[in-house]
Amino acid sequence: MSDTMARSPGSHRGRPDGFGGEVIRPGDPSYDEARSVFNAMIDKRPGVIAQCESAADVAAAVRYGVSEGLEIAVRGGGHSVAGAGVTEGGLVVDLRKMRSVQVDPEAKLARVAGGATWADLDGACQQYWLATTGGRVSTTGVAGLTLGGGSGWLERKFGLACDSLVSVELITADGQLVIADETRNTELFWALHGGGGNFGVATSLTFKLRPLTSMTLAMLFWPADAGPEVIRRYRDLIEAGVPDELGGGVIYLTGPPEDFVPLHLQGERLVGAAAFYAGTEEETRAIFQPMMDLSPEGVMIAEMPYSAIQSALDDPPGFRNYWSAEHLSELPDEAIAAFVGGAAGMLHPSPSQQILVPWGGAVGRDADKWPLPHRNAAWVIHPFGLWADAADDQRGIEWARNLCTDMKPWATGAVYLNFIGDEGQDRVVAGYGKDNYERLARVKGEFDPGNVFQLNQNIKPG
Repeated sequence: MSDTMARSPGSHRGRPDGFGGEVIRPGDPSYDEARSVFNAMIDKRPGVIAQCESAADVAAAVRYGVSEGLEIAVRGGGHSVAGAGVTEGGLVVDLRKMRSVQVDPEAKLARVAGGATWADLDGACQQYWLATTGGRVSTTGVAGLTLGGGSGWLERKFGLACDSLVSVELITADGQLVIADETRNTELFWALHGGGGNFGVATSLTFKLRPLTSMTLAMLFWPADAGPEVIRRYRDLIEAGVPDELGGGVIYLTGPPEDFVPLHLQGERLVGAAAFYAGTEEETRAIFQPMMDLSPEGVMIAEMPYSAIQSALDDPPGFRNYWSAEHLSELPDEAIAAFVGGAAGMLHPSPSQQILVPWGGAVGRDADKWPLPHRNAAWVIHPFGLWADAADDQRGIEWARNLCTDMKPWATGAVYLNFIGDEGQDRVVAGYGKDNYERLARVKGEFDPGNVFQLNQNIKPG
């Protein structure tokens, strides 16, 4: 390792050999914008930002970073709550200029560049009425979400995002391009279904697509004190058996300033129930009638294109973020009471959300195929904290942690790592299970023995 690790951020003046993109350094006019990520808590100053335009640029940037002994971060959508897309003093391999999407409607395949967001992919697929499970907001990066597993509104119908992966093109730590699919580098292909960015930089991902000709979003709101009844009704609805087409959840939130939210509830703490239904409005209303019977005070139900639904709930940028999660094997009344009690600690008013999502359906099928043991869970609780003032950090973080602690009696112990920040190595192992983790470590040892790609939910090389 070279002595450049000890240099100041502004001292890396060389240009990567063979690099055709833009190199940004401290003092450049675009530096502050280029280094910012979604979580405003993260304020790091990289020494070099390499804005790549091709896989060859990525390879050149990685080789440069390794030769200079720089800590390397990989920036796609920038939504990692832990700030994995930026480094202090090191090199950012920035993929945001690599956003092309090529759709083959006959083969029902989409080839997606490594810096694309779900808005890019969903928009390209929508004209053909094709889709795959994406994130819950359109600004999230396709690669980061998918390589971590990929939870989204269509997961009960189509599985996680990684279930639709056909192949991945990857730049490894030695700057080489490898292809992983069902016949080439099969162990790596397995590892890329949940193992995140541990094995290299994904410069292209190919997905199989499925027809999706109608999609409906329903959002119902009640005052927060209706929470126990609303959540019990929702649980009973799900556990009675609903079609896999139904995704969504229940949520505590601050009432948004929308026409469908009554004025007296805007800015107040609410409980909501959301349906993301892969079908018509008529079908959605029929399935969600038990929730409508509770007389919500705010109602929005609309059939709309999937790409529009995917961007309807985009998180506002510029907030401080802290997230966590627990996966539950069951949801008895006592667990509901603990979930309801936790909402009292949620920062209010703020964009924070306390979410309960049903799994099952396609999420639970073939649960042992990939290194994702949390797929067996029946429910997921997800404190999703966003606030503006650094003075609220301690309260916001304590709310999220306390909620997870309170839900431990019903938790499986496994966790979807995209839902959490840096919670220590034990949580990383829990995200994969011990045997899977050891298998992943062997793959890591083959493709990244020096742990070059370590700014992630890190797997140590085996």
